[in-house]
Amino acid sequence: MKLGSLKEGGRDGTLVVVSRDLARAVRATGVAATMQQALEDWSNIAPRLVALSDALNAGDADGAFDLEPAQLAAPLPRAYEFVDGSAYLPHVERVRRARGAEVPESFYTDPLMYQATSAGFLGPRDPVRVVSEDYGIDLEAEIVVITDDVPMASTPEQAAGHIQLIGLVNDVSLRNLIPGELAKGFGFLQSKPRSALSPVFVTPDELGDAWRGSKLHLPLVTHINGEWFGAPEAGVDMQFDFAQLVAHAAKTRPLSAGTIVGSGTIANEDTSLGASCFAERRTVEALEHGQPKTPFMSFGDRVRIEMLDADGTSIFGAIEQVIEHQAAP
Repeated sequence: MKLGSLKEGGRDGTLVVVSRDLARAVRATGVAATMQQALEDWSNIAPRLVALSDALNAGDADGAFDLEPAQLAAPLPRAYEFVDGSAYLPHVERVRRARGAEVPESFYTDPLMYQATSAGFLGPRDPVRVVSEDYGIDLEAEIVVITDDVPMASTPEQAAGHIQLIGLVNDVSLRNLIPGELAKGFGFLQSKPRSALSPVFVTPDELGDAWRGSKLHLPLVTHINGEWFGAPEAGVDMQFDFAQLVAHAAKTRPLSAGTIVGSGTIANEDTSLGASCFAERRTVEALEHGQPKTPFMSFGDRVRIEMLDADGTSIFGAIEQVIEHQAAP
C-alpha cells in the first residue's frame, strides 16, 4: 500500500491511503489519525490500512477523492529521529577526495552515519529556502526506510523485520558550510537544513522483486531545470544494505517507531549514469578536467527526484522543488 499525509490537522498532518496510481486518496479516519500513530501500533493498524487500500484501488472506498500533490505534506511531517547513512562507496570516495580527506578504513566494515534534522520535513512541492547562494546549495537524492520500534542491539536479520515503509528524500546540503563544520570535529549542523520527503511512503511488498536483500534495485532519477542529471542504480555499489544501516543505528539504543534511516546519496562507479548531487558531479569534473565546471544551485533552479517501476510508473510520486531566497526575519 501507499500512504501519505495531507496538509491539514496540525503539525503531524492527516494520514491518507493513496491509490497505486497516485491519483486518488482516502483519509484513514477511524483507523489512524497520523502516520506516526499508525507506526506506533503497526501490527494492529497496518492490516486495517491494507483493507482500506484494497477498497480504494478497487474503486470502492467511501470518501475517496482526487489527490493533488500540492495537498500533501511530507508523509512524516516530523519524526522522532532521522539518521542518515552514506552507504554508497563511490560517493564517499569522490566527495571525500574533493575535500582532501581519506576514506577511513573502518568504513568498509562499519557504516558512516550522522544524526540529521528531523523536527520538520518539507513536503514534496515545498520550496527549498536558503539565505544565500554562497552557502553552496546542493541536493542529495536518496532512499529512506521507516521503522516501527526497533530494540537495542538488533542484528541486521532482526532489523530487516522492522522496516515497514520506504520512500525518497531530497537531503538538502549547503556544501560551502560543510568543511568548516567538519573541521571542528563535531559533525553537521548549519550545513544540513530541512530535507524534503516523497509524496508517499510504500510498504516493501508494493515494490515486488525490486525490493530484495534489504535494497531497492531500481534507478533513482534526478532532473535539474528539466534536464536529466542522473539515474544511478540504487541496488548497485551499496556497501551496506538497509538492514545493516538500521542495526548500526540501534547498536546502543532502541529506535522509536517512525525513525527514518537514509541511504546516503545514490552513486555508482559507472559515472555515465550521472549523479544524485552536485558535489559528486563537480568531483567527477575535477578528476576529468582538473577543475569542476558545474556550479551549485541558484535561486530559481528546479529539482525533480523520482523513481519509476519497470513499467515506467512513478512509485513514490515526484519530489519537485524550487530553490528560493529566504529573507532575514
